[in-house]
Amino acid sequence: MAKIPIYQQPVSTIYQSLRTDAQGLSATTAQERLAQNGKNALNQQKTTSLLQKFIAQFKDFMIIVLLVAALIAGLTGEVVDAVIILIVVVLNAIFGVFQEAKAEEAINALKEMSAPNATVRRGNVVTTVKSDELVVGDIVLLEAGDIIPADLRLVAVGSLKVEESALTGESVPVEKRDGVLTGDDLPIGDRANMAFMNSNVTYGRATGVVIATGMQTEVGRIAGMIEAADETTTPLQANLTQLGKSLTILILVIAAIVFAMGMWRQAETLIDMLLTAISLAVAAIPEGLPAIVTITLALGTQRMAKRHAIVRKLPAVETLGSTDIIASDKTGTLTQNKMTVEKVYQDLKLVDAHSLDFERDNLLAQTMILSNDTKITAEGLAGDPTETALVQYQMDRNYPVDQVLTDRPRVAEIPFDSERKLMSTIHPLADNQFLIAVKGAPDELLKRITQIAKNGQVTTLTAADRETILTTNHEMATQALRVLAFAYRIVDAIPNDMTSANVENDLVFAGMVGMIDPERPEVEQAVADAKSAGIRPLMITGDHRDTAAAIATRLGIIEEGETAAVITGAELDEMDDATFAKKVKDYAVYARVAPEHKVRIVNAWQKHGKVVAMTGDGVNDAPALKAADIGIGMGITGTEVSKGASDMVLADDNFSTIVVAVEEGRKVFANIQKAIQYLLSANLGEVLTLFMMTMLGWQILAPVHILWINLVTDTLPAIALGVEPMERNIMKQPPRGRKSNFFSGGVLGGILYQGLLEGAITLFVYWMAITYPVHAAANLAHADALTMAFATLGLIQLFHAFNSKSIHGSIFTVGLFRNKFFNWAIVIAFALLAMTILIPGLNGMFHVAHLDLFQWAIVLGASFMMIVIVEIVKFFQRRVVK
Repeated sequence: MAKIPIYQQPVSTIYQSLRTDAQGLSATTAQERLAQNGKNALNQQKTTSLLQKFIAQFKDFMIIVLLVAALIAGLTGEVVDAVIILIVVVLNAIFGVFQEAKAEEAINALKEMSAPNATVRRGNVVTTVKSDELVVGDIVLLEAGDIIPADLRLVAVGSLKVEESALTGESVPVEKRDGVLTGDDLPIGDRANMAFMNSNVTYGRATGVVIATGMQTEVGRIAGMIEAADETTTPLQANLTQLGKSLTILILVIAAIVFAMGMWRQAETLIDMLLTAISLAVAAIPEGLPAIVTITLALGTQRMAKRHAIVRKLPAVETLGSTDIIASDKTGTLTQNKMTVEKVYQDLKLVDAHSLDFERDNLLAQTMILSNDTKITAEGLAGDPTETALVQYQMDRNYPVDQVLTDRPRVAEIPFDSERKLMSTIHPLADNQFLIAVKGAPDELLKRITQIAKNGQVTTLTAADRETILTTNHEMATQALRVLAFAYRIVDAIPNDMTSANVENDLVFAGMVGMIDPERPEVEQAVADAKSAGIRPLMITGDHRDTAAAIATRLGIIEEGETAAVITGAELDEMDDATFAKKVKDYAVYARVAPEHKVRIVNAWQKHGKVVAMTGDGVNDAPALKAADIGIGMGITGTEVSKGASDMVLADDNFSTIVVAVEEGRKVFANIQKAIQYLLSANLGEVLTLFMMTMLGWQILAPVHILWINLVTDTLPAIALGVEPMERNIMKQPPRGRKSNFFSGGVLGGILYQGLLEGAITLFVYWMAITYPVHAAANLAHADALTMAFATLGLIQLFHAFNSKSIHGSIFTVGLFRNKFFNWAIVIAFALLAMTILIPGLNGMFHVAHLDLFQWAIVLGASFMMIVIVEIVKFFQRRVVK
């Protein structure tokens, strides 16, 4: 037999099952339950020390490859090589630890959100206890301003409203009531007789019995989901892992071939061939790649921070650039999370709210202010968001709110309740008369209205008038507006019997207002920009279907009337995961959803191979933020939970900042791709040179030559490519998606032909120097040839760095000298390379000779041919693409 949900059970049954009653538990029973079940607190998240974080950096496959290379180099006597590689690896680890120094704080932040104290009734005595000492069966008393300390079943309610947006996503406080609810599997937002841990009481008072504490609460359940969520591997991490594996295989194969050929030819000793193999490994491994990737990402995070996007984890920068889907929470992210008056209906005319200026004696304006519990304080307006919106609207219109409240003090009232959906207040007028000001739901208020104020005249409300009002109410509701109606009556005396039947009758209709949690003004353009970049925005909210559809239409997420693209959480529950995965592309708006729905949405898109970014600010968003490829939290309105579960936080809560971050992410990937093409083509050129020189029996470049070229060309120029300015139309291209990698888009072909070209030019220069020597002596000829090969291999890479400023574009269109850091990097690298040949003493250490002007001319001319040939190839590539 299925367990009956607690919201369907009468209070007497709940008391019996929890072994409590209206007087509350005894102090002894409460202590026994506390000892048995533990404190009303959430689990602490496990933290890692700085040392553990540092060690974790060495789990990356590419880093392991470099460590093995350093070990081999050290064991074979190449200590300098080993030290350089280790320095690069350690610096990379330090960068990673620095960026991720803050441990995950989602669970602990949830704990800190809890109410510090709670008012309870124990043994029929009202007392205050620490909230973490609450136990199941406690009777808790609530009033406006309280943070709800545990999950409660409400047993007595007095006009209670609870703000649950952090849990449900709804921007408007929920009206609560006692009594039994009907309906199975009601979403959290519809459980009107329950109150949930960490929600805020905005209005009224209530009494409830604790039904769950700690990790058993709805918030605790979410905390458990966060705790259990698997960490996703970013596209960048996957790409680097694959690159590391590919390079390892390549290095082993090439080294094995060279070693075998050398031993077969018996031209070298075992030790010499082992050193040659090590030289090849040094040439093949891009030692600086992990550091260059890390530095490029770190520089990207700095630029993004200046644009209000704070990155908590380095790979998140690049992940944004590959994003296919942005699944965004509505409240506080797409909207402003505050109610605003948008439409006003008076004199049977619906007008834009900002086009009106009310006269001092306008009774609609007065009723909006008087039938209202908003408090005006030095810090601003305090109260229910719907009521404060009414007062704020009049204050923004320079209406004399303070004067009206002073001249018309409240002398009697009938508070709002969810049954009749009305609120009435009574205020003195001149001539000993009194104004009854009433507000409430239009359909309920119309039942009590007999007259209408039109153009300053009060006339009888006709059937046609009533129909017009109801039609207008419906039109506003379909536009996602929350509609309130206002009425009044002038009486000679305060009624003796302050009941609804006696006070709220024979009223005069004053008008209606339509309010909405408005979209952020910049979001519509941000959505359009995302779509133009091939990114599909989704809206996920706890609001009702019509409200969600209307907001999504206004933002451009869906087209007018595209109702099939909207699905509710209840409809989602009717689908299994396989069915939903097939249909997920049909939906762009998700209404009335629970936290587990959001995770299903993210997972369904990921099954299609899509890279999913999830934005959110509430506790309910945290599991999906963790599940997504990149979680984006809100810095201002976001809870500490959502920030802790995110990879990136928007400091300004501005949705358009996400588009900026995507743009920056694409730029970062493009620049890393440029650096990789540059590094691997250069290293391939080195490998080819060493391989062919070994096979031909030529004097081979020593490991010190290769190391110095790598140190000079693999650092500053490659890092400089990481800060290249953004190329044109980068946001007009479709997302790369999960299946793309650093070799996509013609990069692999570029690496191969450019690497072959570099090796061929270097070998040609060596052959020319050997065939047509300047010196007659063989040893001098070989020294010159080796030096010219060394200089050519280094310079050709510096010239090739200019080619790498764009994968396909001409260097004359991307701007030769826009990047000042790049310009200085080339100058410094050239100076470091040249001084090993030009400075006496250094050339001896590097086993190179002085070159005359003719030899330098050959080196420079051959190296410059790299630019000429690559430009020609790119020209034909662009013609083929067109």
